[in-house]
Amino acid sequence: MLLSLFQCSEKEIEKNDASEFKPNLLIIQTDEHNFRTLGCYREQLSQEQAFIWGDGNNVETPNIDYLAKNGVLFTKYYAATPVCSPSRGTLISGMYPQHTGVPKNDLPLNDNIVSYSEVLKNQGYKTGFIGKWHLDGTGKPQWEPERKFGFADNRYMYNRGHWKKMEDTSEGPIVAATNENGTPNYDLDGADETTFTTDFLTDKTIAYIEENKEHPFSMYLSYPDPHGPDKVRPPYDVMYTHMNFEKPRTFNLDASIVPSWAKPEKNPKLTHDQYFGMVKCIDDNVGKLITYLRDNKLLDKTIIVFTSDHGDLRAEHGKHNKGNPLEASAKIPFVVYYPAKIPAGTVVKNAFNTVDFAPTFLTFMNQEVPAQMEGRDFSELLTNPGNQENWEDITFMRSTGLPGEGNWVAAVTSRYKLILSKSDEPWLIDMETDPDELINFIDETSKVAVIKELANKLNGYAEMHSDPFLQGTKMADDLNKLL
Repeated sequence: MLLSLFQCSEKEIEKNDASEFKPNLLIIQTDEHNFRTLGCYREQLSQEQAFIWGDGNNVETPNIDYLAKNGVLFTKYYAATPVCSPSRGTLISGMYPQHTGVPKNDLPLNDNIVSYSEVLKNQGYKTGFIGKWHLDGTGKPQWEPERKFGFADNRYMYNRGHWKKMEDTSEGPIVAATNENGTPNYDLDGADETTFTTDFLTDKTIAYIEENKEHPFSMYLSYPDPHGPDKVRPPYDVMYTHMNFEKPRTFNLDASIVPSWAKPEKNPKLTHDQYFGMVKCIDDNVGKLITYLRDNKLLDKTIIVFTSDHGDLRAEHGKHNKGNPLEASAKIPFVVYYPAKIPAGTVVKNAFNTVDFAPTFLTFMNQEVPAQMEGRDFSELLTNPGNQENWEDITFMRSTGLPGEGNWVAAVTSRYKLILSKSDEPWLIDMETDPDELINFIDETSKVAVIKELANKLNGYAEMHSDPFLQGTKMADDLNKLL
């Protein structure tokens, strides 16, 4: 098993003047990650909300928690569209899904996208991407896509799939678990601490940094876990099998009274031991990365971002996976560590989303933001998180789908969600009064001002960002009635 960060050196990180050098950037992104599996997020919740699968049924994540304890944690950070490809496209481009060419999974990113990595590469950064890409169409696994979008080294980038075992060969990396006919599959096939995908990609990231550590570098490490299938290598596969997982309080819903975007499934899984094991393996590998950076005197020079592309309901509301505006589906971990500039142990509660990443971090790294980027630059809150009251607490989400296919669109604050859909009446969720997101407050007279304000904000978003979901649709009609 990999060493925990707390088994590493206790030497405190010195705060250097970031203006003396170009800070490195390390993005660590997971896939389909329920935020409640991280200790630093459970600490922000009530006991009832933190342990929805039963008291004591949780994963300890000391290394990711360390980043939060010594950095800034965002409690209301959302996927602009809570499915894989659209979310990833918004992060690298700073553009809403309707403008990236990827409003749904398995579509290719538009050729004219200027990513944050392209900007950094043009300013002398060594740029790389390792792991799952999911922005080049249907290729699977499709190693080293031809279009790089500013990620100069993409030898270990692959387009699609949640493979469990990988190896190097003389012809490049391969998925090492295959069927009899040689077709790659998702079996573990004896994967160990060097070939299990999470470990393999971590080792390649360390090798990349070692090769480029004399230069400013930017690395995007994209783990395909803890997305299904729920399989993990030993010893993680048995660490949580003793847990007796309980049904979340929201499990047994009457399907006839919930909106279309929250309909329960027929047979959602009620065990999470392999999912927890994948999260634990990820945390141990984060510890391995931090240890390497510390040992090589790079930790205080590197901005570390830990995040995910979307969540996983894990039986909440009788559902699994993602794709809807509920918290466990759409809210994602977002932690930023950089002690040279970021006050330790701070929390930002304002609502933001993945569109805001690129303009924020380009500004934070003293780079010019391309004009095509649509996201908000919240870099000031990284250095001065106490200034949240002066920031507008609003962001926007939309369902997956091409024009004509969209199911819902939402305006979101740290407390409220106004959700419009093509099949339901408008919904207003009050996450403070009803953290389980079961009650529609749209007809509450005490919420009239809130509804009107959110409707106005959503209308402004639709006009500024030309969202086809709110042009000539039932959702547009519903919005006009609320204005």
